[in-house]
Amino acid sequence: MVMVYKPKKPRFSLSPTQKNVLFLCVILAIVLVCFFLYHERMNLLPQNPLPPVPANAKYRDKSATVEERTTDLLARMSLDEKIGQMALVEKNSVLEPTDIASYGIGALLSGAGAKPADNTPRGWLTMVENFVESSKTSRLGIPIFYGVDAIHGHTNVPGATVFPHAIGLGATNDSALVGNVASATREEMLATGIYWNFSPNLDLPEDIRWGRTYETFSDSATRTAELARASVEGFQGTTEQGKPKRALSTLKHYIGVGSMAWGSSSNKNFHIDQGTTPPEEEVLRDTYLPAFKEGVNGGAGSVMVGLNTWGDTKLAAEGYLITDVLKKELAFQGFVVSDWYGVYEIPGGNYKAAVTAINAGVDMVMLPFDYKTFIANVRYAVSHGEIAESRIDDAVRRIICIKFELGLFDADTQQSAPLEVIGSAPHRAIARKAVSESLVLLKNNEQTLPIKPGVRHIVVAGSSADNVGRQSGAWTVEWQGIDGNWLPGGTSILEGIRRRAGKELEVTYDLHGEFASDTPRADIGIAVVGEPPYAEGWGDNNTLTLSKEDLTTIENVKKRSRKTVVIIVSGRPLMISKELPAWDSVVAAWLPGSEGEGVADVLFGDTPFTGTLPLPWPDHIGQLPIAPSGRTADGTSLLFPRFFGLKK
Repeated sequence: MVMVYKPKKPRFSLSPTQKNVLFLCVILAIVLVCFFLYHERMNLLPQNPLPPVPANAKYRDKSATVEERTTDLLARMSLDEKIGQMALVEKNSVLEPTDIASYGIGALLSGAGAKPADNTPRGWLTMVENFVESSKTSRLGIPIFYGVDAIHGHTNVPGATVFPHAIGLGATNDSALVGNVASATREEMLATGIYWNFSPNLDLPEDIRWGRTYETFSDSATRTAELARASVEGFQGTTEQGKPKRALSTLKHYIGVGSMAWGSSSNKNFHIDQGTTPPEEEVLRDTYLPAFKEGVNGGAGSVMVGLNTWGDTKLAAEGYLITDVLKKELAFQGFVVSDWYGVYEIPGGNYKAAVTAINAGVDMVMLPFDYKTFIANVRYAVSHGEIAESRIDDAVRRIICIKFELGLFDADTQQSAPLEVIGSAPHRAIARKAVSESLVLLKNNEQTLPIKPGVRHIVVAGSSADNVGRQSGAWTVEWQGIDGNWLPGGTSILEGIRRRAGKELEVTYDLHGEFASDTPRADIGIAVVGEPPYAEGWGDNNTLTLSKEDLTTIENVKKRSRKTVVIIVSGRPLMISKELPAWDSVVAAWLPGSEGEGVADVLFGDTPFTGTLPLPWPDHIGQLPIAPSGRTADGTSLLFPRFFGLKK
């Protein structure tokens, strides 16, 4: 007999339709759980309203000390209000005007050339005032900081005085002058209601192929430290105890920026900018730290961490350098801010990156975009013990303490300046002096310069001769600058020469030096050549040569003149060793800014040559990078050493 197994019939079974319904229910349940968890994290669930603040609150009493006011305000702040103060947002990313108050945003900035619709001094003042007034409508009425990159004057604003870039100021080695430039910049910023400047730059460029070389004073730690302190004190004013700061400077980029290796950039579009700094701590301490120490001792209120990597760690994640060295060892009392999107370059996603950076000691995060998610993420991290609330309190205390020191809570104690100071004659006079002191005479056969009284005819040519945009470089109205003779109130080098020449000295100009064949041979030919504007990694350049157009122009000028003067307008030394023997005089003019007459002052001998090279001038590209000691990468001799400069 054959036994046949018959499985038991299940007590119940689901039809295909029922299975589909069950599946959908499970999916819906998962979605609801995720939705609830997301809302818990984003805190979109209803909250109890916060109590109003009494009119006699201690922090509103301007007769109280900064410490008393800061402590009182901090005690009244909710966690969200504290986190909001840690957010630095690009002004075009504010979704609704009311968000500044609703989210308690601590600071706004103009990034990448962001400007008001009315791009005038008055338009800037109106825009900033509107943002500030919006911030004061919050429950606690905490005013925002507004920050800009006024790195060579308040150059976001058309018509402002454009001073030489830092590399030119480094060539002057004149601390008093650097302080005057910073003070004039402060006045022009205050005229538009802006108190916070992302300057000075304390980087030390070892490889001039880097596109930010011109933003630095020098590759010399000593010269940079001296000028850093002068800049901070000129911009912020007194460091006396109890006396308010007049404005807020930023020491950047902490730390080791300038020593990155070519090809190490974390940005696929760049080569060296945002690259890797060697991990040797001794080098950081001996070479890069002294300038920050001087800036801190000078009273700097903020420090910006760099976008570079130290060894394997992004600087914004490096707690040892930020908290232990900067805040504890150097006793820095201000606040630490990250650079553009710098926190979110830390691996692990935006949540982990924010947690890591804040725990490392970053007090204010230049987001610069999604402030809602940032606030929610930090709130969640605090509620789950990943960030201690004491760390939040420390960050916010540092931030609001500076706001009290600047008088931002008290309209009658704030510094101000009239709009008329923007591009004013006294400020342009300071800029003109800075230009004349920054010029470095590299070669001068038979004392071709200065131009003698007997000279009757000059020919002038070159891509940078009649181009204030090239003189000014980047960070001038637009982030990458604007190539062309367009800057309101600016004077080109050509125009400066013409004004100084007067009626008795004939000046003939052609862009390319293509003078008519019957043009008499001039006593002196001046070719003004160099680099077009560039900013950051977009200026990383592995050749650093003059363009074919510029070299052709120089040859054209030589044919029409008895003596040839070459003026190089650039943000760094260029490779000229092959061409140099054929030129009679060579002048490094750097990026002089809006006052081209300062160049003419020195060419005609009204002011002597006093500038010296702030960094070495290579003979060829294979010598890069150049160590702080002056030793080249291939061991060969430099074209000109650091601090070289002829006087006649």
